[in-house]
Amino acid sequence: MAYMVMNNDVKNLPWFHPNITRHIAESLLVQNGTDGTYLLRSSSKSGELALSVRAKDSVKHFPIKWNGKEYAFGLGTFETIKEFEDHFKNQPLIGGESGILTVLKHPYPRNVAEPEVYETVRVHAEFGSSKKDQSGKPNFQVGSKEGYLTKLGGHRKNWKTRWFVLVKNELKYFKEHKDTVPIRTLDLTECTGIAKDTSKGKSNCFRLVFTWRTFYIFAQTDEEATEWIQLIKWKLDALKTSSGASL
Repeated sequence: MAYMVMNNDVKNLPWFHPNITRHIAESLLVQNGTDGTYLLRSSSKSGELALSVRAKDSVKHFPIKWNGKEYAFGLGTFETIKEFEDHFKNQPLIGGESGILTVLKHPYPRNVAEPEVYETVRVHAEFGSSKKDQSGKPNFQVGSKEGYLTKLGGHRKNWKTRWFVLVKNELKYFKEHKDTVPIRTLDLTECTGIAKDTSKGKSNCFRLVFTWRTFYIFAQTDEEATEWIQLIKWKLDALKTSSGASL
């Protein structure tokens, strides 16, 4: 991992997300952000971070480089992370290859408090729309995701494809996409871990562990499985942080 990512000043930025991928960043910003919402994340390239920015209906990614002495972002250089942070507090403009400028308005916080009451899931299509308050600012909530996955049955031990919906701290699965009543709702506050799994002979498989049962689930692609794993892990880490802070 790059030195820059390990820098404590960078890690202490409230809008730095060290453990999310490009695809997870896009999911969070599209579903929960508005135009100008941004976050900082780790990059796959050594010595770099990536700034992910919601620009209207898409997400743009910009490299931030560290040469051992200063941070370089666009045409600007910053000797300290404080200078870098102050630059963003002034809501600078950023331009992509299209030439369209976006004002960086809303940093996406790393630690997001979960609401105590879950919203009723009625229409799956609503999950794709960003939620705003009356001021037009984004209503930051832990990201949601939905899609078909195949799970191993608990009793008959056969594999069944189900429509999964991840929203707030609940993972629901339905028999079909069009269904409104889930077969089961899993409370992630009771989940003890998630990881890739090879014990069932299935590619792109992962396990979701509860004290009362371990669920085995696989996706169609490795990329899709990784996205589910990382987003659920991100939620579990947030729950641990929230739980620790309340002690």
